[in-house]
Amino acid sequence: MARYRTIIIILTIVPAFLLAACGRESAETAPVVRPVRTVTVAKSIAGAPLSFTGRIEAEDEVALAFRISGRLIENNGKTGDRVQPGQVIARLESQNELNTLRQAQAAVAAAQGQLTQARNHFDRQQTLLAQGWTTRVNYDQATQAQQTAQSQVDAAEAQLKTAHDLVSFTELKVDAPGVITAVGPGAGEVVQAGQMILRLARQDGRDAVFDVPAQFFRSAPSDPQISVSLTDDPAVTAHGRVRQVGAQADPVTRTFEIKVGLTNPPSAMRLGATVVGRMEMDAVPIIEIPASALTRANQQPAVWIVDPASRTVSIRNVDVLRFEQAQVVVSQGLDTGEVVVTAGVQALHPGQKIRLLGSEQ
Repeated sequence: MARYRTIIIILTIVPAFLLAACGRESAETAPVVRPVRTVTVAKSIAGAPLSFTGRIEAEDEVALAFRISGRLIENNGKTGDRVQPGQVIARLESQNELNTLRQAQAAVAAAQGQLTQARNHFDRQQTLLAQGWTTRVNYDQATQAQQTAQSQVDAAEAQLKTAHDLVSFTELKVDAPGVITAVGPGAGEVVQAGQMILRLARQDGRDAVFDVPAQFFRSAPSDPQISVSLTDDPAVTAHGRVRQVGAQADPVTRTFEIKVGLTNPPSAMRLGATVVGRMEMDAVPIIEIPASALTRANQQPAVWIVDPASRTVSIRNVDVLRFEQAQVVVSQGLDTGEVVVTAGVQALHPGQKIRLLGSEQ
């Protein structure tokens, strides 16, 4: 009896487990419908100007420095002063250089005296040799002494020239007209050779300098013309073209520095003035979608495309022309009228059933 009772219990429990398993399988295979938001793709014309804020700088700016080290006794430069070529703007203490110059002058005088003596001796030996009153050996020695004395004079004169140069190096002169934009050490300080004493903006031209993002280079025309105007007076304008592009992005802002050479800038555009640069974009049809619609597939930008008939989604790679704060400009991969998912993209997979938010379906 116990054996029959066990068989009856087993036959009663097994069907219950089978029914529960079938229930779970049915629940697992039921499709999950994801709620999403979408947008319909439409093309627009892009031609709005890009604007950047920058500053006016000298096209040619140099740092003036002494060629030798020494104690600075005079620095007459002031920021904003206009200077002319040949003007002395700073001096070093020159006592040591003057002493070296006097020593070189004395060495030249001594060498010239020895040369005069050697020449006179050579002339006598030459005359005596012609008359047969001296030997060839004495004549050769006189010749060598004269050549040695001449070499000593040449060396002394070279040292004198170097001493003159050292004295001249104690004065810092301007080599071109311009405006002083920065002043370094003051009188009384000891400076090293090559240390900046003054920074001079030469009056050869002016640049408008801007820090622009990388997308500027992807969307800019091949040879853009930039319109530059003063921030505090938009009526003061000038035009220019990109003259120089920074080779490396700033490590903090990740922007690139560009220099726009200005053509005949007005005098009101002084060095350091804040300006606004505007660049007209080419009017081309583009597709803009919300930045939230962008995801990645195959290590490339992609979006989810909705099939209106089956209400399912599929992923597609796209080419991004540029990124903006809230929009993404797509150059290839989308066409007018297609429906793109803009919210809920992280919870989707290919063939996923979707439901539009705000819809009962």
